[in-house]
Amino acid sequence: QAQLVESGGGLVQPGGSLRLSCAASGRFFSVNSMGWYRQAPGKQRELVATITSGGSINYADSVKGRFTISRDNAKNTVYLQMNSLKPEDTAVYYCNMKLTFLRKEYDYWGQGTQVTVSS
Repeated sequence: QAQLVESGGGLVQPGGSLRLSCAASGRFFSVNSMGWYRQAPGKQRELVATITSGGSINYADSVKGRFTISRDNAKNTVYLQMNSLKPEDTAVYYCNMKLTFLRKEYDYWGQGTQVTVSS
């Protein structure tokens, strides 16, 4: 089994920056795709950004040019650098990883970290 541990959320003023981290630990063979999703109150969870093992990146239109996803394969960690934050970015952010163990791929989620953008 594996687990994902997130860190880096908090309260920031509009226009500010935050960096989220998510590290995988436990028993697995490899980490395939990694990503970040978010869920605002009363809304469905939505994709923010994903990055494949080959480095292909996909962003939601709402965060393009402001957020940057990256990964450190040696540390099994994914990051989300968030700049020029807006009040509408306020949400609980969840990391997601697809991990391979015994030739099967499993979907894992972090516990979620609150990001609040407010003056």
